[in-house]
Amino acid sequence: MPQTQRLFDLFHPEHYDIYLDINRAAKTFTGKSTVKGTALGDTVKLNQKYLTINTVKVNNLTAAFDYSDKTEDLTISGVPAGEVVIEVAFTGKLTDTMMGIYPSYYQINGEKKQLIGTQFETTFARQAFPCLDEPAAKATFSLAIKYDEQPGETIIANQPEEKCVAGVHYFQETVRMSTYLVAFAFGDMQKKLTSTKSGVEIGVFATKAHKAEELDFALDIAKRAIEFFEEYYETPYPLAHSYQLALPDFSAGAMENWGLVTYRESCLLLDPQNSSIPTKQLVAAVVCHELAHQWFGDLVTMAWWDDLWLNESFANMMEYVAVDALEPEFKIWESFQTSDIPAALQRDATDGVQSVHVMVNDPAEIDAIFDSAIVYAKGARLLVMVRALLGDEKLRAGLKAYFAEHRYANAKGQDLWNALSAVSGFNVGEIMNSWLEQPGYPLVNANVVNGNLYLSQRQFFIGEHEDKQRLWQIPLSCNYQTVPELMRDEMINLGDYRKLKQANGNRPFILNFGNNSHFIVQYDQTLMDDILDNLDELDTVTHLQILQDMSLLAKCGELSYAQLIPLVVKLSGSTSQLVQAKLLNVIGILKSFFTPESAEEKDLQALLAKLYLPQTERLGLIARANESNDDTLVRPYVWSIIYYAEDQKCLAAMHELYLKHTAQPYNLPADMRYLILRNEIKNYNQPQLFAELFDVYVKHADPAYKDDLRLALTVSRQNEQLDEILQALKNGEIIKPQDVRSWYYSLLANPLAEERTWKWLRTEWKWLEKTLGGDMEFNGFIQVTAHVFNSEKRLQEFKEFFQPFINTKGLDREIIMDTKVIAGKVEMITTQKPAVIAAVQAALAE
Repeated sequence: MPQTQRLFDLFHPEHYDIYLDINRAAKTFTGKSTVKGTALGDTVKLNQKYLTINTVKVNNLTAAFDYSDKTEDLTISGVPAGEVVIEVAFTGKLTDTMMGIYPSYYQINGEKKQLIGTQFETTFARQAFPCLDEPAAKATFSLAIKYDEQPGETIIANQPEEKCVAGVHYFQETVRMSTYLVAFAFGDMQKKLTSTKSGVEIGVFATKAHKAEELDFALDIAKRAIEFFEEYYETPYPLAHSYQLALPDFSAGAMENWGLVTYRESCLLLDPQNSSIPTKQLVAAVVCHELAHQWFGDLVTMAWWDDLWLNESFANMMEYVAVDALEPEFKIWESFQTSDIPAALQRDATDGVQSVHVMVNDPAEIDAIFDSAIVYAKGARLLVMVRALLGDEKLRAGLKAYFAEHRYANAKGQDLWNALSAVSGFNVGEIMNSWLEQPGYPLVNANVVNGNLYLSQRQFFIGEHEDKQRLWQIPLSCNYQTVPELMRDEMINLGDYRKLKQANGNRPFILNFGNNSHFIVQYDQTLMDDILDNLDELDTVTHLQILQDMSLLAKCGELSYAQLIPLVVKLSGSTSQLVQAKLLNVIGILKSFFTPESAEEKDLQALLAKLYLPQTERLGLIARANESNDDTLVRPYVWSIIYYAEDQKCLAAMHELYLKHTAQPYNLPADMRYLILRNEIKNYNQPQLFAELFDVYVKHADPAYKDDLRLALTVSRQNEQLDEILQALKNGEIIKPQDVRSWYYSLLANPLAEERTWKWLRTEWKWLEKTLGGDMEFNGFIQVTAHVFNSEKRLQEFKEFFQPFINTKGLDREIIMDTKVIAGKVEMITTQKPAVIAAVQAALAE
């Protein structure tokens, strides 16, 4: 049976002395873990996994022990109750799974090299040393590390190095922290350093495969982020340094190890001379997210993984608060509207989705709850809702009190609500529990009946579901001042609609103004007509929100996608990146109604060309001097729509721009580079071009460019090239394991590659499990497959293949949910297709 017992009930650690001797050539290590603590009975259990335990001593006396990889523990018997010192000698192996202690591989001038790094969240510290690997088991750590050191190599850890004696690097004792935050790394690295106003040393580290200037942007953001958070939280950063390390192999985006944050290279490094605004936004957001964790997650840590949202939801919100303060011209809250909010709304509408707060015990279940759309995006949106309700000043006062009370300790969600309630006068917990403890979100219907305006709430679902009559306390955020702040009941009567409207300047009635609360609205025809008649006078967030809510209502069958086409026509000329980002999403869904290369699809392409050619003429292919951020961001949206529409003049213009950069495609404008390369591979492809770009992908170090090349190469129409990519998925020298899912997803999205790519997944599933199983990102292979599939044939194949894994911990919920996701799309397309095709033809004829 998997472990469900909390080992913290048996033993409370206080301090660890960890010694590791690491041999990179043999991929092994030996070590000694000495832990001082309090035994609460005569048996102590520590976590271990894949270690060989050689000896155990308790208070310097040899002790009896037993250990198991199945239960992931080491049991020590005959322990005297009270203060004890437990010493464990062990050996272990470096992994190639990007968990525990593992090598990251990279090349410089054709020479293969490696950095050794760590990834201990969620439960992988136990693969490095015996420990009580639970978040509540906070202790201090003293690391001593020896390795097969070469001249010029660097080693870094959570704390500064204290001394080096006989090749052993000793690091200063850490503050009290959880095991999953311990980190170290060594190898041939470059670095850039600076200091904050309060004297904290800030560093960015990377391999020497990168240009030195690629570290500059992250260094500047990290310095200013630490300064911002110290001021915002009114709580000092408690460590001597904050190092940011780019690892060539890294499963997630980044990890908030205290004092030594680790990142995927694409989330930390960028070329300041040729990077797109979205790339800069991404790096700034990820750095700020991880540094927000240094307080919220590291200083104060969840007591158990069920409160993971305490760490991640909060850090997700704070990344936007921080980036908005540091780089206001990024308009980062618009990215929240176009990324986090739609992800949360889509995922949270599927029956069976987890709640933000969800109980877990088994390690496999712990990894599976890292659902980015729920724990990160939805959780952040709920906290944005709280921030809007309380105001920033009271939020900050509550956080200051929360940190003061729980610093270097653990907390639960209710502890945060208590701190915020104490300073705000709101019963924050009562409001938030309806959102955190139950999955899903409400659809608020607004209807004028016999002259009165009624609001009612019910849970919103897409696809098959069981309605459990859930209710929420909904911050309505209405643009009419007389509307209540909170809706607690199933239905409320707001009174005479005409009088309400007159009292509010005859404006159209809008709920969830600003789109900050986690619900959607369905207006009756009277109210919707008011909105559409005044569309030009409404702000861009409201435009996005109308598209967002109507799109979701169409997915569930309350509306037809045909009803969105007039809105697409009307808003296609918008210069707002908010609106165009949402239109791009809506158009992507509209494409699913059309068989590729059919006569009906030609009509859709013709309509889009008609709507968007004026935008291409307005914007051009290359950024103009002093243009707005909106124009820079809208350009790739517009041209990607025209690329799909296959306007020959525009395709030729992109080809002509490529020809000017054939010697060095890297120098193409970064914001348009992926699209220009896609155009070359899809429409002007030659075997030599494909081979050259694939070779560049393997050898180039810039992560943003590598991503552009992936997006381009996977649109090939040539079978032998598609097969070459599929064969490379298992070759880590060409495509790193961390990138396999992205390549798989891109290939699957190519209609000409879908069949062979889906066959590859089914054939290679055991290899995938062996290579990437246990990784918290692994179930993403199931999720992205469901994102692409939308036919009855694929639905049945999906069920047939994944049904045998339905009882596999960590995959079960994903399989059940994604089956419903595909089924919902199949039903939508089947029932709405004739109306959508007719609406496109009607719009084209106008």
